[in-house]
Amino acid sequence: MSALFISDLHLCEERPATTRAFFAFLAGPGREARALYILGDLFEYWVGDDDAEAPFNERVTAALAALAATGVKVYLLVGNRDFLIGEAFAQRAGLHLLADPTLIELGEQPALLTHGDLLCTDDRAYQEYRAQVRDPAWQRAFLERPLAERKHIVEELRRRSEAAKRDKGTDIMDVNAGAVEALLREWDYPALIHGHTHRPGHHVHEADGHACERWVLSDWDADAPYLAWTPSGFAPRRFGAATNGDTGEIQ
Repeated sequence: MSALFISDLHLCEERPATTRAFFAFLAGPGREARALYILGDLFEYWVGDDDAEAPFNERVTAALAALAATGVKVYLLVGNRDFLIGEAFAQRAGLHLLADPTLIELGEQPALLTHGDLLCTDDRAYQEYRAQVRDPAWQRAFLERPLAERKHIVEELRRRSEAAKRDKGTDIMDVNAGAVEALLREWDYPALIHGHTHRPGHHVHEADGHACERWVLSDWDADAPYLAWTPSGFAPRRFGAATNGDTGEIQ
């Protein structure tokens, strides 16, 4: 009876080794779990569920659906790259979409799940951008554009994002301690699990006299990093490289 947590895979055709590792992970540790929680940025980008039939996206969707067909509960909480994933994709992939944040129970341990970008409050420019693109009216207008135009817009946004990161200090892109403690207080001091920052680790926050664990998930590579929960507690693990060579087609 285990639960597995992953995030920040950024799957795309340009990262075949990571994608192969993901498929191997789903066929390995994924099938031994009770539940798999994907906490955002499953894809490098997502321009709408009408792109789900693209060959690469279809392979990822089919792999998730195959895992769900074994009885493993698969949950997805969208991130800052794939926030346009909707119910149509969820149904095709056999998974359940979660709100950000979502509180779950792991045995007697409450755990709060979030992608993590909401906690990076020192990056005000990003928070303004996030508020804009998460607005339902903005999303409706964007999804009404032709698919090719949406892909072009997203490519430009990715380029600007990478350029902006180079001009920002590393601390500004990390979580704000006050924002973390406020969230823990709001949800009655659970454990907190998130990704986004690409700074994997284990922290303990003292919030109003409560010692709350915070687990930061690793971004993905061919080593397939994940966080496992069993009745014994949390443990970070790596499934190991699962590639058919360093380059080439995804198998």
